[in-house]
Amino acid sequence: MATPSISLDPADDVIRRLSENCARPFENALAMPPDVYTSSDFLAREQRDIFRREWLCVGRASALAEPGDYLTADIDGQPIAVLRSEDGTLRAVSNVCLHRMSVLLTGRGNVRRISCPYHGWTYRLDGALNGAPMMDRQPGFCKESYALPSVRCETWQGWIYVTLDPAAPPVSAQLAELTPLIERYGMTSYIETFYEEHVWDTNWKILAENFMESYHLPMLHRATVGPHSKLEEMECPPGRSAFNYHWITKEASLPIGNAHPDNTRLQGHWRKTTALLSIYPTHLITLTPGYFWYLVLQPLGVNRVGICFGGGLAPEFIEDPRAAEYMATLKQLLDEVNAEDRRGVESVFRGVRAPLAKPGHLSHLERPNYDFARYLAGRLSA
Repeated sequence: MATPSISLDPADDVIRRLSENCARPFENALAMPPDVYTSSDFLAREQRDIFRREWLCVGRASALAEPGDYLTADIDGQPIAVLRSEDGTLRAVSNVCLHRMSVLLTGRGNVRRISCPYHGWTYRLDGALNGAPMMDRQPGFCKESYALPSVRCETWQGWIYVTLDPAAPPVSAQLAELTPLIERYGMTSYIETFYEEHVWDTNWKILAENFMESYHLPMLHRATVGPHSKLEEMECPPGRSAFNYHWITKEASLPIGNAHPDNTRLQGHWRKTTALLSIYPTHLITLTPGYFWYLVLQPLGVNRVGICFGGGLAPEFIEDPRAAEYMATLKQLLDEVNAEDRRGVESVFRGVRAPLAKPGHLSHLERPNYDFARYLAGRLSA
């Protein structure tokens, strides 16, 4: 009689408990088990089964407006560069030199050529090798045989996505159910006006979940946006396979929170309705009639998360003479909200590590968290 195989991967036990929790109906759903946030083995499975396979947002296309504009990102140890080529197209390539494998570009900026800081090999904006100092003395060297490996790169609603998976369906197909839900906002035309990077001491999923639900607004954000958020009018529909979302009506605490008078795209209640979008695994967007802001998350271990934080204005407010004033007011508010969120999510991470930590029932306003847990369980148990 054959002996049943026994898994030696500690992540399997965490995934099993997560899956059992997700099998409960939403009306009796619990928060995710603490090990989901604290287990390094679980994070390794996320890297293998999610981050190396999914489309990951790396920024806003409007931030790369001119030829030579670039941004950099990292997918589970693979440095990526996205560049605007001379012909106006966006291309993503491996951000690693083909000589001695130095990282080429850092941060964001503009270049005429990609230049290796180690030995000076240079590449054109399409990734082809342009020059290699003194390599003509090596008979076996052929410059034409060198080109930075391409990485799949697509855009959706003005966002740039990349993936290491050659078999992943197009972004537009994965988000086909989301497009008609938010198309009336015209998000493609929104312009990014600020961008920052931060590192917080929490697990990436705790920050993602914090963004997904507005149940915490009256308490955690009582000094900022909490009093202006009408939880009784909030709608949290069931999520879809690639995203979850909810709608919230906000009072006009900021003029740009509602539609500009010149905005003819939005009518009726849509002129004051905010969409909160969580595109799996790590792209989080607050989309209002007048502005947007977003987070893109990258795990840096179970206890640290890298955050790309940006935002901007709808075209009507960009063209408004008071655009700079509106943006300054918005940025000040978002900085205050972020400070409140940081305190909250870092406190939760301290709590989930406690020996007596135990997940409780979710509220009806935390439907997105339930859907996110089911997404994780589905990707990791497959």
